[in-house]
Amino acid sequence: MKVLAAILSLLGSTPAAADESPCEDVTFDGASFTVCAVNPGATDVRLFLHDADGAPYSSFRAVNGALEAEGRTLGVAMNAGMFHPDLAPVGLYVEGGAELAGLVTSAGPGNFGMLPNGVLCLAEGRARVMESRAFAAEAPACDYATQSGPMLVLDGALHPRFLPGSDSTHVRNGAGVDREGRLWFAISNEAVNFDTFARLFRDRLETPDALYLDGSISRLYDGVSGRHDAGWPMGPIIGTVKEAQ
Repeated sequence: MKVLAAILSLLGSTPAAADESPCEDVTFDGASFTVCAVNPGATDVRLFLHDADGAPYSSFRAVNGALEAEGRTLGVAMNAGMFHPDLAPVGLYVEGGAELAGLVTSAGPGNFGMLPNGVLCLAEGRARVMESRAFAAEAPACDYATQSGPMLVLDGALHPRFLPGSDSTHVRNGAGVDREGRLWFAISNEAVNFDTFARLFRDRLETPDALYLDGSISRLYDGVSGRHDAGWPMGPIIGTVKEAQ
């Protein structure tokens, strides 16, 4: 907890210094994770899908290439939700206020369809993780939004289908928002089950609402530490944007 307390004290009302990573390695329940705390009220957080020609970015490197034209670069980034073989989002996707893919509220196959699933919404310097049907009922305006599933934590409770001791393990990544409004990214550095990953968000990061983004293809980019996970092409990408040094 000392490591996280230090992060929180630094990010309470101001963004991290330009040369300081918001990410830290932690151990929870005997497994290794990297967690990153972001203050959305003081940090430029965006979603990325297509370049100016309409082609999927598919990699952190390609996003950085596009940001060079703005004199900017990625700070911290990760894959941001499930996608089809053509890299199109499986569920809701909003970028720059424009809805590029629609909300899905019905149950379906795979992790995405294991209701309740949810939406990460970014708007006016605020991040929210909402259950998908609650999102549909409220219909909030989002500058950026991505839908994925299942929910890891919903109003402080773990997803009801998670099993302690399950042998279904993968490298996993997700996002949650704590009661102070901080947006937390987390990725496991080894294979873990859903129960362990969800409890990381609820019990260690203290996020009452958290969303699973994906597993197996999960990757993290941290421009300060130099971490740049490579692998298969990605669909949606979420990341912080900062001035290039």
